[in-house]
Amino acid sequence: MTETSYADPPTVPTGGPSAEPLRIAVIAASVRDHRMGRTLAEWAAFRAAASPGAEADLIDCAETELPSDELLRPGASAGTPVSSRLEAADAFLFVTPEYNHSYPAGLKRLIDWHYREWMFKPATVLSYGVHGGLLATEHLRGVLAELHVVTTRRVVGLPRPWADLSPAGYTAPTDVTDAFDAALHELTWWAGLLRTARTERPYAR
Repeated sequence: MTETSYADPPTVPTGGPSAEPLRIAVIAASVRDHRMGRTLAEWAAFRAAASPGAEADLIDCAETELPSDELLRPGASAGTPVSSRLEAADAFLFVTPEYNHSYPAGLKRLIDWHYREWMFKPATVLSYGVHGGLLATEHLRGVLAELHVVTTRRVVGLPRPWADLSPAGYTAPTDVTDAFDAALHELTWWAGLLRTARTERPYAR
């Protein structure tokens, strides 16, 4: 497992309680061979790192070895190789395909193996598929709500993104880039707001 970080020069994030950059965990959900998800996640991470006062940490489900599910305990499982990276994140950006009108099982395992790491943070989704993969996004919303995650209104679905892939990577159409940047703007606004709230007014459980 490797850690991949994309960071622009440190700046003061809007809404944050300190000069620390907002840390966005970009989660690549697909674990298939010959997948395009990693390429799309790398594109998303570079766009996220370009947001003012932000940096991105790419977490790849295909490179994350989780414990056996027989050891899984609701809300209190042992740590995983990426627990500290999820805990350090101020926001999450899920890059996921749509499989049979939902998101991949590997992503559900990653979610279920963590609990407090997700809580009171925002998330957005970049989904993809023949029709944009938006049913995966809608299934994620309900799961994330149970974990006290604020999912942004703005999400982005990529219909048939393989048409925009080349050996150099993913080249997004202008309308996709504009929509994704708008989703990132909303995500970082929530990230700064909720980081301040977690620090100054922690939720009484």
